[in-house]
Amino acid sequence: MNRKILVVEDQEDINALIAMNLEAINFEVTRVHDGLEGLKLAQEDSYAAIVLDIMLPGLDGLQICQQLRSKGHVTPILMLTAKKTEADRVVGLEVGADDYLTKPFSVLELQARVKALLRRVEFHSHPVEEEVDEGELRLGDLTIHQHKRDVIMGGKPVSLTGKEFDLLLYLASFPGRVFSREQLLNAVWGYQHSSYEHTVNSHINRLRAKLETDPSNPQYVLTVWGVGYKFNDDQKPR
Repeated sequence: MNRKILVVEDQEDINALIAMNLEAINFEVTRVHDGLEGLKLAQEDSYAAIVLDIMLPGLDGLQICQQLRSKGHVTPILMLTAKKTEADRVVGLEVGADDYLTKPFSVLELQARVKALLRRVEFHSHPVEEEVDEGELRLGDLTIHQHKRDVIMGGKPVSLTGKEFDLLLYLASFPGRVFSREQLLNAVWGYQHSSYEHTVNSHINRLRAKLETDPSNPQYVLTVWGVGYKFNDDQKPR
C-alpha cells in the first residue's frame, strides 16, 4: 500500500508538526513550503493523500487543488485553513478537496482525518475475494463497481474523486428518487448546514462533464428545478 503523503504548508513549525505526527503512524512524508513546488511534486509522483494549506507563496492551495482536479488527479486532499468563515470552507470543497481542517487543530484530529481519507486507498490494497459479489451496478451505458470504486461509461473508465464517486453511487442507487442539496450534503459529506449546498452543484457539474456526452443536456444526473437532483430512472438497471 502507498504510504506516501505530501504536506504543502509554508509555516515551518506547522509543517514539521504535521510530518512528525503522520510519521508517528507510519506514513512517509514529503514536506514542501511553496505552492509551485507542491503542485510540481503532486503531478510528478504518486501519493496516498495530500495535506494542503490554502495560504501559500507562489500558488495558493485552492489553485493547486483546482489544477490537479482539472487534470484528472484523484488523490485525496485534506485542505488546511486558518480562516474560519464557512465561505472559505465551501470554496475548498467546491474546487475538489475531500475534507478540510481549520487551524489550530489537534494532532489526534489530523491523524483521524488522514486515516479516514485513506480508507478507500486501503480497500484497494485488500481486494474482495473473487466469489464475493463485487457490487456491480449497471444503468444504461454506465457501470459502477461499488467495491472496486471504479466507473465505466460506454466501455471506457472514468476517473472520479472520492466524493464524486460517492455522490454518483448514492444517486444511482435510487433511480428516480429526488434528493435536495441538503439531503445529498448530509448523505455524502456529512454536513447539514445549508450554506454548503453550492458544493453539491459544483460536484454535479464535474460529474456531468466526465459522464455526459452533452453536459448541458444530461441523460444520467438530472436537475429537478426548485428541488434538487435525481438519477434518471429511464436508465434502467441491468
